[in-house]
Amino acid sequence: MSGNQNHCTNILVVGIGGQGVMTATEILAEAAIALGHDAKKTEVAGMAQRGGVVSSHLRFGQRVLSPQITPGTADVLLGFESAEAMRWQHMLKPGGITLMNTAKLVPPVVELGLFDYPEDPLAEIRKSGNKVVAFDATWIALDLGDIRLGNTVMLGAIADHLPFGAETLLDCVLKRFQRKGEKLVELNRRAFEAGRAAVGQAEAALA
Repeated sequence: MSGNQNHCTNILVVGIGGQGVMTATEILAEAAIALGHDAKKTEVAGMAQRGGVVSSHLRFGQRVLSPQITPGTADVLLGFESAEAMRWQHMLKPGGITLMNTAKLVPPVVELGLFDYPEDPLAEIRKSGNKVVAFDATWIALDLGDIRLGNTVMLGAIADHLPFGAETLLDCVLKRFQRKGEKLVELNRRAFEAGRAAVGQAEAALA
C-alpha cells in the first residue's frame, strides 16, 4: 500500500447479520489504533439482528477525515458471505483484492422473493477481473467445533493483507476472549491461523 503519508487504507467488510461483521471491523480498528493510526469506521445495517445485509467501512492512516469509503477506492473487500462479496465489487479500487467466504447464507430479502440469489457469485466476481481469494470460512469454523469462530477465521484471512503485522491483529482478537478462559483463547488462535492458512493456500493455487 502507498508510502504517501496522507494515504488511508480502506477496508470494506460485508456480510449477513449475526456473522460478526461489525465486531470484526471494531477489532481491525483497534489494531490500527494500537499502532498509532487515526481510524474511523461506519456501519450500515439492514435488519442486522434478523439476518439482513450488513456493511461496515473502515479507514485508517495518519489522518482520516471521513469514515465513508467512496466507490472504487477500497483496498480490501472482506466478504463474510459470497453474494454480498459479489454485490460490493464496485467499491474496490483497481488492483484491490476480495477475500471471500464461499459459504452461502441466504438473507430474508431472498427468502421473501424480493431478490434472486446469484447462481455463482465467485464466477461473477472473476468475470469482473478483480482479484478474488475464496475459501470456506464457515466450514473451517465448524471443523473447529463452533460456527461463531467464523468471525475470527475471517480476521485471520485478512491478516496478511494489512499494512501491519498479523501479530498485532491476533493480539486484539485474543484480548476479547481473555476473560473467558484459556480454552476459548486457544480456539480463537487456531481459528485465526486457519483463516490465514486458507488464504495463503488459495493464493498459492491462483499463482
